Amino acid sequence: MSACTTDLMTNHHHDFIHHPITSISDVLHTWQQRSQRRAELVRLSDRDFHDVGASWSDFAYEASKPFWRA
Repeated sequence: MSACTTDLMTNHHHDFIHHPITSISDVLHTWQQRSQRRAELVRLSDRDFHDVGASWSDFAYEASKPFWRA
């Protein structure tokens, strides 16, 4: 499992005028990472949450968001 970082919740606004292909690629990569990390949250056990000092409800909102939403 990868480490959850604050990057998951960061909006990635890009300047599509200068490098549209690179920007689109970056956005797609960010969406893929969010999707994977949120899927990992769903698979965590109560013991995992306890280990980090949290509960399932602390992460339920984040796990339920669509991949395109930061």
